[in-house]
Amino acid sequence: MRRGRLRVLLGAAPGVGKTYAMLEEGRRLAADGKDVVLGLVESHGRAVITAMTEPLELIPRAVVQPGEVDGAEMDVTALLARHPDIALVDELAHTNAAGSVNEKRWQDVETLLRAGISVISTVNIEHIESLNDVVQQITGEIQTETIPDEVLRGADQVEVVDLDPQALLERLAGGDIYPADRIDAGISNYFRLGNLTALRELTLLWLADEVDSALKDYRAEHGIAGTWEARERVVVALTGADEDDTLLRRGARIAARSSGGELLAVHVTAQDDSRSASAGALARQRALVEKLGGTYHQVVGDDIPRALVDFARASDATQLVLGSSRRGRLAAMLTGPGVGASVLRESGSIDVHIVNLSSTRERFVLPRFAGGALTAKRRAAGFAIALVGGPVITWILIVLRSEESLTSDVLTYQFLVVIVALVGGIWPALFAAVLSGLTLNLLFVEPLYTVTIAEPRLLFAITLYVLNAVLVSYVVDQAARRSRAARRAQAESELLATVAGSVLRGEGAVQALLTRTREAFSLSGVRLTAGDTVLGTAGEPTPDNAHVSIPVGERATLELYGSDVAASERRLLSVIAIQLEAALEHTDLSEVAREVGPLAETDKVRSALLSALSHDLRRPLAAATAAVSGLRSADVTWSDADRAELLATAEESLGTLSSLVTDLLDVSRLQAGALAVAILPVDVEDVVLPALDELDLGPSQVDLDLELDGPAVLADPGLLQRVLVNLLANAVRFSPPNERVRLSSSNFGGTVQIRISDRGPGVDPERLDDIFVPFQRLGDTDNLTGLGLGLALSKGFTEGMGGTLQAETTPGGGLTMVVALPAAKPVTEQRTT
Repeated sequence: MRRGRLRVLLGAAPGVGKTYAMLEEGRRLAADGKDVVLGLVESHGRAVITAMTEPLELIPRAVVQPGEVDGAEMDVTALLARHPDIALVDELAHTNAAGSVNEKRWQDVETLLRAGISVISTVNIEHIESLNDVVQQITGEIQTETIPDEVLRGADQVEVVDLDPQALLERLAGGDIYPADRIDAGISNYFRLGNLTALRELTLLWLADEVDSALKDYRAEHGIAGTWEARERVVVALTGADEDDTLLRRGARIAARSSGGELLAVHVTAQDDSRSASAGALARQRALVEKLGGTYHQVVGDDIPRALVDFARASDATQLVLGSSRRGRLAAMLTGPGVGASVLRESGSIDVHIVNLSSTRERFVLPRFAGGALTAKRRAAGFAIALVGGPVITWILIVLRSEESLTSDVLTYQFLVVIVALVGGIWPALFAAVLSGLTLNLLFVEPLYTVTIAEPRLLFAITLYVLNAVLVSYVVDQAARRSRAARRAQAESELLATVAGSVLRGEGAVQALLTRTREAFSLSGVRLTAGDTVLGTAGEPTPDNAHVSIPVGERATLELYGSDVAASERRLLSVIAIQLEAALEHTDLSEVAREVGPLAETDKVRSALLSALSHDLRRPLAAATAAVSGLRSADVTWSDADRAELLATAEESLGTLSSLVTDLLDVSRLQAGALAVAILPVDVEDVVLPALDELDLGPSQVDLDLELDGPAVLADPGLLQRVLVNLLANAVRFSPPNERVRLSSSNFGGTVQIRISDRGPGVDPERLDDIFVPFQRLGDTDNLTGLGLGLALSKGFTEGMGGTLQAETTPGGGLTMVVALPAAKPVTEQRTT
């Protein structure tokens, strides 16, 4: 019998629309003439789901445990007897009731598939066995109903039903997922925006990996060896050198240009370990690879280009990044093409990026004036050309010698001297001139094979020849000196520009200057000191070694360790010292600015406080003064009722003044950091009930939904009560007359949340953070509301207890204040730790 096909609709969370999509597909297939039945659908009381099931035939559930609410399960026997083309089975990971034939619903589905019945089912990402621990880290909940990975991977078709997390929250708030009494609990626990975003990403990544595996299987089955660029995979070849950091960052940027790009770093080692790089360098680069979101690999191979290309093809890489060759042209001619050229030839369809690392391999070093104008390498090359070229030219001229060839012989040797002078400078040229002059006299001037010159004119010609060689060598040497001076000036300008830029940037300017100085003057270390205090170091300064000290203003000294600094370089060092002094001054000013910043904020609060006092203290003070003055007046006779009313007015006004002064004192303690906090394990209900009593609030005004069996919170009972009183007073004040404030608590991921929700006008989402600013009433001009310190104090008190206070929009309208505090450990756990 032909096996049925399994099609699974995968979702990131409940409510994304999996069941609706399954029913919609079932109705479409039924309209196309397929025999479709409902094996099992979980509507969870949602009318829209129930409406979608009406046109389809429903197989009644089998009662496994009579009298139990969850005692009815999918009737597999009836489905086998009915044998439709397609069965719609919801919630694939569901655990069947005790007494069922199979423990899990996916096992029931397997029975239907073996019978030739195709199945369309649904499952959430949280139910996949291999992702169980990852989901627990995200949501804080342990998922007991799981499905083996091989079941889902064995499905003929897996589709993701995707929904934006914000849209999912709106559906939850609208009652499309849970009943109204479960909305707040859902939002405060599982249905958090961060949780939903992470679960959505996990779902898409899981499906992408499955698609990638399917693509590899398809290519293997069909013998396709080429790379299909379904997604960018960038392989970076590492050698363990310092410049590999540049290659890794370049590869990471290339991978980031496309969605889902991958970064792979590979280091090739020889079987005999002859090319092993520094273990420390490779470990540092491995850490950088992981920081960039890539993976590190190490392969063994004697043929580096072949090993790199084989690894790239095995990884389905689309691009390969490696550094340019360090070898010179002569080495390339003698030993063949380098790694880059070989990789380019063998890479095929893989794009190869060869990055020029000349600027990263060498540090910035100032050219030295000490020594000759030309380098020792060039002088050695000049001597080599003279020693090799002289005999070769002599042999050629002897072979071609004739009576009239002396002039051409002299010009040929002159050409050799010019070449030597251009390459090696004056001393190799003088050597070539003397050597060629002696050769001319010995082998080409009569009498031959002697150093005797028979005619004076020939002596003059040879002398003139040597003089020309000396002059040409001198011109070349001077040109080289001027070229070096120009490079020196350019390097000094670059150094000064870098120094000035470091000072202007301010951040790390001193360290940047020290590092640049050490590199520029090829020093082993640089240290900046102020007396016995070390302000900064670069390299490895060793006090035992000799060093040069440069004063930096009147407060610091720049110590240079390593090679001696030439007198010509002291001028540049004095400029660096001036810039270091400016950088130190900039650092001091920045420190002063940071110290002044809080003072400016304090002054701003003081100004706001004085402004508020002029408005909010005037009314109760004036009312109390008027009441007391009236009672003390002998000109008026007050009735008992009038006297009682005046006393009540005075008491109310003085109470208002007392509350205002208390808030002001609390603000002062918060700003001074002098808030006394005593953290204790506190049961939420032990704080909520006194807060309600203080405000004289009852069931008609507040709806309580406390988690009575939840853990205690770590808080200061007095401060937490003050916070709840402030929040409840605001919520009751802004709630409509017939709407009750909802106060709920929940435990999630080691944190206890206390949520106070109202159905009032709410706050613009863009201004939710502004309500915690002191003296801020968001346009409320009613002076009866106080100084606008309530929420600022509540936030300060909550943060002082190690928690957070946040404002959210209540689903359906209104404002929800969320107090989050650490949950206390159970007593038994405290005793064992």
